[in-house]
Amino acid sequence: MQVKTVDYLTPDCAQKFVESLRTTGFGVIKNHPISQTLVESIYNNWYTFFVSDEKHQYRYNVDTQDGYFPSEVSEVAKGHMVKDIKEYYHIYPWGQIPAQLKADAMSYYQMANTLATELLSWVEAHTPAEIAQHYSMPLSKMIESSRGTLLRVLHYPPLTGEEEPGAIRAAAHEDINLLTILPAANEPGLQVKGSNGEWLDVPCDFGALIINTGDMLQEASQGYFPSTTHRVINPTGGRQDKSRISLPLFLHPNPDVVLSEHYTAREYLLERLKELGVI
Repeated sequence: MQVKTVDYLTPDCAQKFVESLRTTGFGVIKNHPISQTLVESIYNNWYTFFVSDEKHQYRYNVDTQDGYFPSEVSEVAKGHMVKDIKEYYHIYPWGQIPAQLKADAMSYYQMANTLATELLSWVEAHTPAEIAQHYSMPLSKMIESSRGTLLRVLHYPPLTGEEEPGAIRAAAHEDINLLTILPAANEPGLQVKGSNGEWLDVPCDFGALIINTGDMLQEASQGYFPSTTHRVINPTGGRQDKSRISLPLFLHPNPDVVLSEHYTAREYLLERLKELGVI
């Protein structure tokens, strides 16, 4: 198993990208239309925010899940007992966002959503007819005007040696949503679990875009597109004293979208958030 990098500018990009999603749950795209200058600006400015005291003015709303989540309330991955070593901020267009960071965040949110619509149309176009018949509507329509699509800015702080035994930056997990779009982080560490159980490094060339399948697409496609287990491992050597900033966009369908005979998007999300202990 190998996560392939495909070139957005080549004619067969869509086919190769969907093949990679089908076989690995991940796809990596280079020469994509999202501004790398914008991504770097977001990384730098949000790092400044995370190392300031200002972040505590934006503590998350329990009911709406927007705002700053400190490390003491960080997620515990499903099946794990130890919290991840991270803090993060949930951005929704309707939620609380620091004024000086809002313009870049919203610009990126719009760019990534536009690309996401295209990627979902690729997935649908290359889904076998016997699988596609189970989609309740076109995949790209599922996210149209969705208020649930989440932009998360993650800060994995430098390691101090005081971490809880067994804790890593992000324990092995699967994503809940349809697709996750992630610019390569400023530091390595992302790994995907192969079919034989071994952990493989995901290509993380700065400027590349990493996309993975979430549980909702796995559900909607009757398991045809696998939601693959992944994690972020702790750095070693000289990288232990470096922060890592990550910027995933989690594409969520509108709540009433029917994923399968078992779930609407709302029902699926609530079940998973309860499992994670965040609601």
